[in-house]
Amino acid sequence: MAIQHAVLALLARGPSYGYELKGAFEAAVGPQWGPLNIGHLYQILDRLSRDDLVVAERHAQPVKPDRVVYEITEAGRAELDRWLAEPSPRSGGFRDDFFLKITAAARSGEAATVRTVLTNQRGHLMRELRNLDGLRRRTDDPVVGLLLAAASRHVEADLAFVDDAEAVLLADGGALLATLTGSPSTHSAPRPASGPAQAAG
Repeated sequence: MAIQHAVLALLARGPSYGYELKGAFEAAVGPQWGPLNIGHLYQILDRLSRDDLVVAERHAQPVKPDRVVYEITEAGRAELDRWLAEPSPRSGGFRDDFFLKITAAARSGEAATVRTVLTNQRGHLMRELRNLDGLRRRTDDPVVGLLLAAASRHVEADLAFVDDAEAVLLADGGALLATLTGSPSTHSAPRPASGPAQAAG
């Protein structure tokens, strides 16, 4: 996740400190992201400082401990511009825990197992979709609303995959599943003769 670039974007608006950045990030991206761990945020800020993308300055406070204020550098602005100009590939490719679960359920050859996996996933996704829709109706921020709508589209795509899996794996009463239980071939390639090779002749 390019959280470090989101932090640079926040600092491009002006200097800030850790907890202020945490609140600004959470307000900017919306509730579907979840809270940003403050320890993780400080790790990101330390990395940005080491890479000379931000500078840190300690400000004394009369009662509380000193506050460290971060400011973006010219190198940081250049890195932010570079990131914004590039397309965003999928961070995890198409690897997904549910894909592996479908694989395991299908290879079991048991229609009941496949049905249970699909039913549980569909219920989870429907609850997630209702929650996102409720959050979207309550937000006044158009960007947050847009991000929540995007999250809903991802969930809808996952629901479509559940429907596809049900249509392919269960439409024939489990006949297809019976063909998927075979174990990989145990035949091995011929082993080379042990010992020194003998000359032909």
